[in-house]
Amino acid sequence: MKFFVDTADTSEIKELAEAGLIDGVTTNPSLVAKSGRKFSDVIAEICELTPGHVSAEVVATEYDAMVNEGRTLQKIAPNVAVKLPLTMDGLKACRTLTNEGTAVNVTLCFSANQALLAAKAGATYISPFIGRLDDLNIDGMELIEDIRTIYDNYMFETQILAASIRNANHVKDSALAGADVATVPPSVLRGLINHPLTDKGLAAFLADAEKAGISV
Repeated sequence: MKFFVDTADTSEIKELAEAGLIDGVTTNPSLVAKSGRKFSDVIAEICELTPGHVSAEVVATEYDAMVNEGRTLQKIAPNVAVKLPLTMDGLKACRTLTNEGTAVNVTLCFSANQALLAAKAGATYISPFIGRLDDLNIDGMELIEDIRTIYDNYMFETQILAASIRNANHVKDSALAGADVATVPPSVLRGLINHPLTDKGLAAFLADAEKAGISV
């Protein structure tokens, strides 16, 4: 499974990319707004930090405006993936941009039927929102499993990008359910490294090394 980091904080992205932990980035207008910088400048800098796809979202809601914004975003860098909402206009824009060779991330997916339509429209990625479904006491992971089955049944190439991930269990369960990508906040990604037994074992090794006077 590939990891994307869900942030517009370029310092976080740089550090995680240098560690080889991420394969791409997802952003949204809210995340970019926190930087206080021009939207296109932030996206351009992020695209320089990772060779993987960087999702940049349109703010238009009608087909023509979505396509125009998508074309503008794609000109920022070749690794931009245009992020479109799962609406009729969004799906129409997805088909147009995909036919032009632009990568598209269809977002705000909450049902398997929606995911099926996004694949039919040629989406590069479909983003089911796990955490938001869990908030409504609906099993978000079951949605990932259903989409995986449907896509495998018909050999769709659209990649399942598990989104709205809140914790380490979401990451593990997404991988078990067959998601192609998980996009996670930096704090969740860093938290995957930690385990108390790792810390305990390292402390014991270091203590034994000090007693034995071992140095390298």
